[in-house]
Amino acid sequence: MRAQFVMSEIAVGLRRNLTMTIAVVVSVALSLALAGAALLLRDQVSNMRGYWDGKIEVSVYFCNKADAAQGSVNANCASGPATQSQMDSVQAQLEKTGLVEHFYTETPAQALDAYKKQDPNNPLLPSLSADSFENSLRIKLKDPQKYQIVSGLVGGQPGVLKVQDQSEVLKPLFNLLNGAQVVALVVMGIMLAVTMLLIVNTVRVSAFSRKRETGIMRLVGASNYYVQMPFIAEAAFAAVVGAALASGMLALGKYLLIDQFLKKQIALINFIGWGPVFQVMPLMLVLGVGMSSVAAFLTLRKYLKV
Repeated sequence: MRAQFVMSEIAVGLRRNLTMTIAVVVSVALSLALAGAALLLRDQVSNMRGYWDGKIEVSVYFCNKADAAQGSVNANCASGPATQSQMDSVQAQLEKTGLVEHFYTETPAQALDAYKKQDPNNPLLPSLSADSFENSLRIKLKDPQKYQIVSGLVGGQPGVLKVQDQSEVLKPLFNLLNGAQVVALVVMGIMLAVTMLLIVNTVRVSAFSRKRETGIMRLVGASNYYVQMPFIAEAAFAAVVGAALASGMLALGKYLLIDQFLKKQIALINFIGWGPVFQVMPLMLVLGVGMSSVAAFLTLRKYLKV
């Protein structure tokens, strides 16, 4: 009987404040969707870092004839093109460090073939020859963060033109994603604050509109918990509906934006699957219900006094 009474009070409260309840539901849905998107963006950045860390290489380029002709620009090439002994010496030094997982050499001819496959429509291809490219040593490090050690060790060796870390190319992309995550978190914080204010106002209006009923309940000996439960349940119900809408928004965004568009347009990025999306959904539900219940409870302590 008591449970039936509480449920009837919840229905009455939702019906009396329908417009404000809808506003709370929409605000909760938007704020939780932004929270989920920020968490998924963090997972996407971590996923991309893990994927590219396994593929990033460090390239050591050796001087060729053209570089030697510009010895004034690069002092390492002033003595002429890199000799085989110089290249072997660099490779031996790297082997002694214990930082290298594996490496392989690429000749100018191989570099030219790779360039033709990478950009077959380049109008400059007819004018290029193997002499336009350098011998290089491609290195896969056990820890990609140790690039500076390799660069410092062989960067100034005779015959070494430059040491290039491929991760530098990806830094702007990671910086962009990290910035987008910060923006999403800031917007999420603003939306959560707005949602909290809406919940507070909704609960306060509901408490005032049922002041007579709660007064009668007090007179017949109802406990604080029993009196407050319908109001807290109303806020929690709105949060559950908002979390369900937010979950639907995330699932729809994942399907349309990532699966149907980005995956087909950008093949170089390893996008997250459905696993992280399903993991975020319960978190959004817990966050929404917890936030709404706490806001309602604190509001009732101030305004529900008979």
